[in-house]
This record gives sequence, C-alpha cells and structure tokens, in this order.
Amino acid sequence: MFTGLIEEVGEVVAVPASDSESFCELQIAAPRIAKKSRSGDSIAVNGCCLTLTSRRGDRLAFDLLEETIDRTNLKKLRRNNRVNLERALPADGRLGGHFVQGHIDCVSPIVAFDKKGADFRLEVEFPAEFAHYVARKGSIAVNGISLTVAVVLAKSFVAWIIPYTKQHTNLDCAQSGDLVNIEFDILAKYVERALSPLVIKK
Repeated sequence: MFTGLIEEVGEVVAVPASDSESFCELQIAAPRIAKKSRSGDSIAVNGCCLTLTSRRGDRLAFDLLEETIDRTNLKKLRRNNRVNLERALPADGRLGGHFVQGHIDCVSPIVAFDKKGADFRLEVEFPAEFAHYVARKGSIAVNGISLTVAVVLAKSFVAWIIPYTKQHTNLDCAQSGDLVNIEFDILAKYVERALSPLVIKK
C-alpha cells in the first residue's frame, strides 16, 4: 500500500529492450531511496507497484513483466526520463495522501497542463468505462501522485497542482499529450462491489 506522496524523482538509466523474453530490467538512479531500500521491497514507480530485485549503489533495478509493460506508461520510458518513486507505507507510517495500491487502471493522455496564477491546472482524459469512479473532491492517483479531483468533465477531469507538487514530481516536465498512469480510488471500487448485488438491471 502507498499514499501517493512522492519521496523522490528518479532518473531512468537503463531500459533494455527484450524481444525474446517475457520481461526486461528497468534501472533507475535514486540516491535517497536507494539508501533506505533493499532487494524485495515494494516501490511504486510512476504509481506502478514493482519489486526491487537489486540495488547497486544509487541504482535500483526492477524486472518488468510483459503484463506490466503493456498496461502502464513504463513502456514509454527512455533513458534520462524522470519517474516518481515512493516506498510502501510502513505499518506505523502516516497516511498523508490516500490509499494507493500501485495497480494501474488505465493509461491516459494529459489534455492540458497550464499555469493559472500561482498554481497549475492539470486536465487528464479517462475512458468512459471508469467515469463512475471519478467524483468531484474525490481522490485519484496520477503517475502515483495523490490528487484531488476539482472538476469532472464529460471525458476528463481537472486537478489543481500547487508549485511544490510540480517541483517535487515528474509533473515538472509534463506537457499536453504525455501519457500518465491512472489509479482510481480503491474506496470507490469497494463501494461499487458492495452495492452491485443491489442494483437491479433492467
């Protein structure tokens, strides 16, 4: 379980392509997190929960399964790209954001990312099938960042970003058209599951 509060923005140092195997290794330089991590730890990379397979100095290495590559924006990573990193929440840790599982629901494009006064307006598209999970003032994870939905539109949502969040996440280099990982609120999913037997389908 994660919180959506990014600990460090790492830099991709290696993404070897592999056509013959079912996985490839992703290597990320992250000095601060590397000092506190060991093999077997769960770390969210752009919101996707991965298992740390090895640590070499300030480099973290993860094996990416084909399923992970297909369903996340990690397939778009290139050398020197920046990624959001967060270690799993310890049992005695503070939940400063919201419950984030690290299971990506969809990959969606940024519609617009513009400066408005001192803050930034982020608009992200989402598939219609997930519309019932998006609610005004509800929580959503974008590239692993815990955000609050400010406005719900027909095919997109808007979240306001403060300068601190932009500067301390990879939103600092985001632009319209970029693909981001989206995880919808787990509480909304549980409510849907609990109520689904009560819904009368006509």
